[in-house]
Amino acid sequence: MHVRLQNSAGVVKEVKVGFSWTTFFFGFFPALFRGDLKWAVIMFITAFAAGFFTFGIGAWIPGFIFSFVYNKIFIKDLLDKGYRPADQGDQYTLQAKGIISAA
Repeated sequence: MHVRLQNSAGVVKEVKVGFSWTTFFFGFFPALFRGDLKWAVIMFITAFAAGFFTFGIGAWIPGFIFSFVYNKIFIKDLLDKGYRPADQGDQYTLQAKGIISAA
């Protein structure tokens, strides 16, 4: 499921809501390609640390965990940067997923 977010300048971004298959398969690279450098670095460091302490075996664990939460994190960061749901349907979707409140 996708939602469209629009900022005050009229720029529209279409973002997936829910599980991030790209993060599951490619780790921190989707965040890097989206220009979300902060979370790309966080994902890389956690994967490196988990791999370092488990001799490489546990490096996939942070990627698996981030797969469940990264899209929500990315949407919340966009909302903090001034993006808003493009229409009422997108707003209802974000409310149903618990990303924004019904205020």
